[in-house]
Amino acid sequence: MDADDAAAAIAGQRALVLGASGNVGACVVRHLAAAGADVRVLLRASSSTNGIDGLDIDRRYGNPFDPAAVAAAMADRDVVYYCIVDTRAELRDPAPLFATNVEGLRTVLDVAVDADLRRFVFCSTIGTVAVERGGAAVDEDTPFNWADRAGGYIQSRRQAEDLVLSYARQRALPAVVVNVSNPYGPPDWQPRQGVFVQMAALGKMSIYIRGIGSEVVGIDDAADAMVRASVRGRVGERYIVSERYMSHRELVTTAADAVGARRPRIGVPMAVIRMVAGVADAIAAVSRRDLPLSRQGAWLLEHTSPASHAKATRELGWEPQPTEHFIARAAENYLRRSRST
Repeated sequence: MDADDAAAAIAGQRALVLGASGNVGACVVRHLAAAGADVRVLLRASSSTNGIDGLDIDRRYGNPFDPAAVAAAMADRDVVYYCIVDTRAELRDPAPLFATNVEGLRTVLDVAVDADLRRFVFCSTIGTVAVERGGAAVDEDTPFNWADRAGGYIQSRRQAEDLVLSYARQRALPAVVVNVSNPYGPPDWQPRQGVFVQMAALGKMSIYIRGIGSEVVGIDDAADAMVRASVRGRVGERYIVSERYMSHRELVTTAADAVGARRPRIGVPMAVIRMVAGVADAIAAVSRRDLPLSRQGAWLLEHTSPASHAKATRELGWEPQPTEHFIARAAENYLRRSRST
């Protein structure tokens, strides 16, 4: 399929986006609307719509895990983009992660198999991909090798991905999995991955973590890959969507430089972060409340490696832009928003 045919296919889509209140889901909606697609979203009444306000789309309200609400929203749609996820790796009790990321998804999949879809595009995470030491890049076929340390969040995401692929194999669901890395870019109204960028932009971060990094991607490039997967993605396949590996120091320095903030200058070893996370876990246990930093979160922060997006480039025609451009835009947006409140 050439570029003109792909553009026409996207413009002709009758799409349903689930998870449009999140940064990736909202960006998928914006890309589809800009391409001329007929876009519908299913939202809870309490969901944020900041990322999609002003767009000419069909908004439906209801529980995204209620079969009747999902079936009504999915009626007459030919492509579904599934971007719902609970990312709270810090939870002491992982039950909510499995309730949302696995059981809620299962409800939607049971409706989707009877919906006569052309594609079901599932937004997964690069966290379900293997990790290698020594600088070697992993790909979609590298066997997962850290199940013993994965924790509740990654376990729930792996089960979710396996569930989607099993529906593709066994129930003929035309599903494609997109493994998105850490996405950066505006508007990101509720930053999680973006919190370090936000803090650096606001001049509230004097440190960086030495010796660690992560795979990164621009938010618009992540959405572009999702949309491309709906047209060119092969059913039952996974696609890593990540531009490159970036050190933590480069991440926060890029954000600070974009807005003229003071660069974080003190390099803190990961051992210190692990120690602080251990103290946070002890406080969380005594206070019986979840804190943003945990040993599991610290371990996930540290446990990463370079990954190859060659398959997405080869099969989807995906060519990501340098992520530092998106980090700079995110930093500018965080600063602008802070000054307007």
